[in-house]
Amino acid sequence: MNNTTYSLKKNEIERKWYIIDATNKPLGRVATEAAKLLRGKHKPTYTPNMDAGDHVIILNCDQVVLTGKKLDQKIYRHHSGYIGGMKETTAREMLNKDSGKAMTLAIKGMLPKNSLGRQMIKKLRVYAGSEHENIAQKPEIWNF
Repeated sequence: MNNTTYSLKKNEIERKWYIIDATNKPLGRVATEAAKLLRGKHKPTYTPNMDAGDHVIILNCDQVVLTGKKLDQKIYRHHSGYIGGMKETTAREMLNKDSGKAMTLAIKGMLPKNSLGRQMIKKLRVYAGSEHENIAQKPEIWNF
């Protein structure tokens, strides 16, 4: 009986391309699916200490929805580093100005906060419309 844990090797990683259509879907639901695909948690060969995830293309992120009162109550904050440099933006303003940034921030928050997470977020492509430039990679549609 073999009681060893299988560990994925770097040369055994196979990456696919997936498309997620965010039309009329909650932002958090789309973000969790994308984070799962980017980390590789949907694969039986998932290894926590390696980037074995797939590439993700998110389309129509300008048509994503937020449930409840999040449009006016959710606040995105960042700081310039200077005194009084706190900038605040509501979710409504963020989605109107740059819906791709709101989606990217949601997904980035679900990835590891280290060099592995920074490597994973590079495999994400977010588009506001239904057109994308990754047709040559033959992406598959991911339904959830």
